[in-house]
Amino acid sequence: MAGRPTLVFPGQGAQTVGMGKDVYDLHAAVRRTYDEANAVLGYDIAALSFEGPAETLSRTDITQPALLTNSIALLRELRERGLEFDAALGHSLGEYSALVATGALPFADALRLVARRGAAMLSAAEEASGGMTAVLGIDDAAVEALCAEIGGVWPANYNAPGQVVVSGSREALATFAERAPQSGARKVVPLAVSGAFHSPLVAPAVEAMRGPLGEADWAAPEQPFFSVCSVAFESSGFADLLARQIVSPVRFAQSIRYLFGKGYDSFLEIGPGSVLSGLIRRIEPGAVTARVADAATLAVAIEGGLQ
Repeated sequence: MAGRPTLVFPGQGAQTVGMGKDVYDLHAAVRRTYDEANAVLGYDIAALSFEGPAETLSRTDITQPALLTNSIALLRELRERGLEFDAALGHSLGEYSALVATGALPFADALRLVARRGAAMLSAAEEASGGMTAVLGIDDAAVEALCAEIGGVWPANYNAPGQVVVSGSREALATFAERAPQSGARKVVPLAVSGAFHSPLVAPAVEAMRGPLGEADWAAPEQPFFSVCSVAFESSGFADLLARQIVSPVRFAQSIRYLFGKGYDSFLEIGPGSVLSGLIRRIEPGAVTARVADAATLAVAIEGGLQ
């Protein structure tokens, strides 16, 4: 990539069985990262990531540390090859990866936190039956108006123009799906998730996380950290921010627009998949994007020269 990129880290939904295996086999920094994660977590997150089964890897208390480990393993290999960056952000869980990347949170603390976060979110989701639905083809204001009209459903992820995810009770989501086409929605797609994340329905997870978040070894970021929860650069107060994040919408589209407007026009997605790169191109077609997700894309990044 030309110039120093802004790093972007994915959240839940990006996981796939086999992620990280090819880079683990090839790169010592990646192996060290997985070994550290196994020791901190007390189980073999490498084996679950590489071999599955998919049902276990998709369980939120496993998914979250698995994705964090994958992103940080790739990042460490890139840093050893000379990667420099201007800022970092992440989508939901990806904010923990971004905080590790910027030096605000040790990797070991982040692993413990996301394992607790996953368990707390799973417990909260079991207490309040709910889900998430993607709505395509209508603008943010129309989604917000429809949520307010129905009640019990809230915007959860502002992913890109014409692509918003809402969270709510099963009943409210069913009503939303019925009414959305009347507001101009082109498509309404229920998501395969276990709860109404980023909504008030998972509020018990906030209280469960306040203690662990407060005990983490926070530091001032060495590189700028941008929060998709507050849509601002943040340098302190991370424990409170990440507690609020659990029940707050992910404002990814607004964040990319803000950063692009401030001159951050080059983005490097680090972690499995390419969803965020695609969203960024939809949000700001003039943005330059690249990704490092596996051995092949890592080799391309290294051969292309890292700033």
